[in-house]
Amino acid sequence: MGKLTSWFKRRPTNLSDSGQGGTNESLPPAHLAQTRQLLSKMKILPSKMRVNRATGARPLYRRFWFWAGLSIGGGIAASIYGISLIDRTLPDQSELNAVFREQTLTIKAADGTILQQQGEATREQLQLEQIPDNLKKAFIASEDRRFRQHNGVDPQGIVRAGLNNLRSQGVVEGGSTITQQLTRILFLKQEQTIWRKLKEVRLAQKMEQELTKDQILERYLNLVYLGSGAYGVADAAWVYFSKTPDQLSLAEMATIAGLAPAPSLYAPDKNPEAAKRRRDLVLLRMQEDKVITPEQRQAAVQEPLTLKSSLPKRVQVESPYFTSYIQKELPKYVSPNVLKSGGLVVETTLNPSWQKVAEEAVAKTLRNQGRWENFKQAAMVAIDPRNGEIKAMVGGKDFGKNQFNRVTQAQRQPGSTFKGFVYATAIATGKSPYDSYEDAPFVVDGYEPKNYSENFRGSMNIRDALTRSVNIVAVKVLIDVGFTPTIKLAHDMGIKSELKPTYSLALGSNEVNLLELTSAYGSFATQGLHAEPHGITRILNRQGKVIWSANFKSKRALDADSAAIMTWMLRNVVEAGTGGAAQLDNRPVAGKTGTSDEARDLWFIGYIPQMVTGVWLGNDNNRPTYGSSSSAAYTWHEFMEKAVEGMPVEKFPKRPKLDGRKGTIKAQSIKPKQILNRSIASKDDDSEGESARNSNSEESGSSRRRRSRRRYSQEEQQSSDYTPRRRRRDRSESSSSNSSSESSTPRRRSRRVESDSPPPRRSRRESSPANSSGSSGSSSSQPSWRDRLRPSNQ
Repeated sequence: MGKLTSWFKRRPTNLSDSGQGGTNESLPPAHLAQTRQLLSKMKILPSKMRVNRATGARPLYRRFWFWAGLSIGGGIAASIYGISLIDRTLPDQSELNAVFREQTLTIKAADGTILQQQGEATREQLQLEQIPDNLKKAFIASEDRRFRQHNGVDPQGIVRAGLNNLRSQGVVEGGSTITQQLTRILFLKQEQTIWRKLKEVRLAQKMEQELTKDQILERYLNLVYLGSGAYGVADAAWVYFSKTPDQLSLAEMATIAGLAPAPSLYAPDKNPEAAKRRRDLVLLRMQEDKVITPEQRQAAVQEPLTLKSSLPKRVQVESPYFTSYIQKELPKYVSPNVLKSGGLVVETTLNPSWQKVAEEAVAKTLRNQGRWENFKQAAMVAIDPRNGEIKAMVGGKDFGKNQFNRVTQAQRQPGSTFKGFVYATAIATGKSPYDSYEDAPFVVDGYEPKNYSENFRGSMNIRDALTRSVNIVAVKVLIDVGFTPTIKLAHDMGIKSELKPTYSLALGSNEVNLLELTSAYGSFATQGLHAEPHGITRILNRQGKVIWSANFKSKRALDADSAAIMTWMLRNVVEAGTGGAAQLDNRPVAGKTGTSDEARDLWFIGYIPQMVTGVWLGNDNNRPTYGSSSSAAYTWHEFMEKAVEGMPVEKFPKRPKLDGRKGTIKAQSIKPKQILNRSIASKDDDSEGESARNSNSEESGSSRRRRSRRRYSQEEQQSSDYTPRRRRRDRSESSSSNSSSESSTPRRRSRRVESDSPPPRRSRRESSPANSSGSSGSSSSQPSWRDRLRPSNQ
């Protein structure tokens, strides 16, 4: 065996079956198989490679098919890895049906009309069937002639575009399909990189699987940028021709379609000659695609390029005070990340028809009463009290000059409108509207409330005190029921501002805003249920999916019987008291007027079963006015008279029985340290008493501080001597016998009158002798409130 091994190592061996190609010496063929087997066991057989070399065959690594297979396999593996890498950077499959760009915000009214848009968005989202057929085909002929055939990427179109560009020695045609362009619009940036192009191709393929061709075309025509701030075909039709898409001529459609590749280059308002050449090319392609006839093309080519430019509709803002309020509310309902990414559609509660009427009513009041009553600003808000939806909001005179929203941001003293909560608390504790209090001079712990007329009526019940807005009775009722129950009820009904436990609380010395005050009065209209006021119904993301919807539940703030009794009392304020100007024909109205110190704030909050509306008039700089809260009630009437047209007439619930009622709120009576009750005396005696109190610094601290406290929200008692002319009023005052307290108060106070008996209609220059007492019953024999308040020059 050793010799055999040595022999094989010493000389080359040919182990082929044929015996050819080897040396002269070889093993006998009969022993070849046995020898191979033996050498294999002894591990002396040369390797396969040496065998192949011996037979003349090439090694595996030198064969073509080996490297070809390795290259193909590696390419496939690399492609799979690359695609997976790209897919990891792409949006989720569910996001491919987005209908808005990123960084956009669209705010809609309740009827779907657009109030405001921010970012790169079209004002009008058209359905595909609303877009003219020739306009759709013009874009297809210009941008993607095989749109209906490819699956997102068109290799044939890329080759054709390349050949056309080489033939023209310039870029005359792009290779991107409409689907690719849509993915770039929605998800990608505009940088010119291979990586972006690869993502674009992959996204286009995915989008074709997710959406139909019609859906892709509709989104593209609504989103494509067409220059001059126009996004989408509706914007472009308006910006360049001041038309809607269905009004465009064939030539105008081709002009718009030709803008897509390079809006700045082909813009007809900047480069009319380039725009014409591009238009004619689009028309030629439409003819080649047999979309139009040669005759139609020839007529369109000969049509002159006539522009009628307009600003994009998307830059217009409707109801700006309301939309700015909505934007401030959004962070309450969606996360900062969602807001940052944008693409949101916000559906709101605003009624555009009522909004227009509200704006007209406010403008009319400012133009007429505001001019001669010395107020420059006004605000109004209307709410559906059953669900808390804000239906109209006017935050001031001119949003362009001042964006301060006087509905939501202005904190003002509500005056006697706050008495509604004081009396509601009293009724809820079990008191009867017919419980009597003495309207007489009264001082509690150094605080002396005064009726604005400086007169006293003696014993009167709660209902009449509310109707005539008597201050002294309101303070006495507050003392009986307590600070804590009153403040709690006001908060439960919708007041969010801080309320301090002071005696002047009864007269509205604590500041609130118009939105919360109006919302709180809505609780009376709904028999004691309060719904949170809000302006947003739904928020949708870029894909049109609802990410938030309103679900505000009404909460019990006041028992139903007490609310019904309060409505009955507040109806009397409108029918026979200070709110007469708010009366509506054949429809019950309840509400309350209010005036703050020196008529700085004029209020009326009124309601019907289906709507509660609040009005404020005044000045931003807090200057006194010459007006009265009846002007606010008149403004309320001007709005509501038109807003309720076509609205069913609903009745308020009947007043429940008063006998045997039990309270639902426990009174927590205040125990003052000192109370001074004085009988009703002559004016001379009252003047002497007032002078004596003014000289007693220990009792009141100082006469100035006491007078300031008395002036908190003292209601107007508007007698028949009302006239807006300041000097005539002053002359009337100087001819009458006034007490020392009256003479020590600035004359402007006597102008703040809130009538128990409405004044007859008179011209601005008329005046009449003062009449310090009024009777609510006398109003029935006089003309209606709104006739007396309507200015002579409308």
